[in-house]
Amino acid sequence: MDLIALVDRIGEAPTSALFGLLTGIVFGVAAQQSRFCLRAATVEFARGMMQDKVAVWLLTFSTAVVWVQGAYLLGLFDSAEARMMAVPGSWSGAIIGGLMFGAGMVLARGCSGRLLVLAATGNLRSVVSGLIFAVVAQMSLTGWLAPMRDSLAAMWITEGGRNMNLLRSLHLPEGTGVVFGLATALLALELSRRNRIGWHRLVFASGAGFAVAMGYAFTYALSLIAFDPVQIESITFTGPSANTLMFFLDRGSILEFDIGLVPGVVIGSFLAALFAKELKFRGFDGPTPMRQAMIGAALMGFGGMLAGGCSIGAGVTGGSIFAGTAWLALFCMWVGGMSMDILLGGRGKPAQV
Repeated sequence: MDLIALVDRIGEAPTSALFGLLTGIVFGVAAQQSRFCLRAATVEFARGMMQDKVAVWLLTFSTAVVWVQGAYLLGLFDSAEARMMAVPGSWSGAIIGGLMFGAGMVLARGCSGRLLVLAATGNLRSVVSGLIFAVVAQMSLTGWLAPMRDSLAAMWITEGGRNMNLLRSLHLPEGTGVVFGLATALLALELSRRNRIGWHRLVFASGAGFAVAMGYAFTYALSLIAFDPVQIESITFTGPSANTLMFFLDRGSILEFDIGLVPGVVIGSFLAALFAKELKFRGFDGPTPMRQAMIGAALMGFGGMLAGGCSIGAGVTGGSIFAGTAWLALFCMWVGGMSMDILLGGRGKPAQV
């Protein structure tokens, strides 16, 4: 069945949600098996190590860049029409929100995407933190925290009514993005070789990056034939977590890519853990970790919405199209995460996921 026939049969909105579901399943399986997590990578780096967690993050990031930029060169996707690029970006939001998100993910012991993956495998700590993250994200989007977010975001925005494309702003030739992605992938593979990371984990780390390109290609293809405007987007968890929460609370909510994405990640992560026999109920180790996780989840909810995306939404999905504010937000997430780990006295300890 071709795409037009599918849309005619089930409708545009269900098709968009179906694409989100498929993208989420692929990402969920890949992220669960690869242990992909920005928090783990930043903590490892802050502790003076360049081991498996940094290697996995770099491989996922570079794979996303190569596939997304390759799709652009082949005409399968237009990055200029992506939601993150087609609207003004906030430099101030990227800085403040990125720092908050980075600090929060260390306190919560996982970035937003990792919390969702862990929750699907029976981690009750991640369930609680994920719910707090989604509620605060919704409050930051349309609730009591929205005025504060708007004020901070408006302090310094990009010019021209659009986000900045770093490649075009630097007048770099076509194909530079692919070359950069391949160079980063080589670095990741060298780190993987030094740390003796098995091919199984490397394949799934690449799969997580490929899922980002899937989301862009799906939504772009749908936008070309849909009657109503379709947002060209891919994997992110701040907005989708809030939207998915409201979908189940408000009967007036409609299907969209976001609504399929979050359940897809849960399904994919659960199935991957089930077949790998890694399902296990886990809770908080005590009151202090619980307080830290709750505070961290709240920081991520507000910070991610302010920064224009989470560690995956801005850090990988936005980074793969070279959106200026996404790269700044990613840098600030690294700084925020490393700084919080140092404040918590983590140096010298193993970087656990």
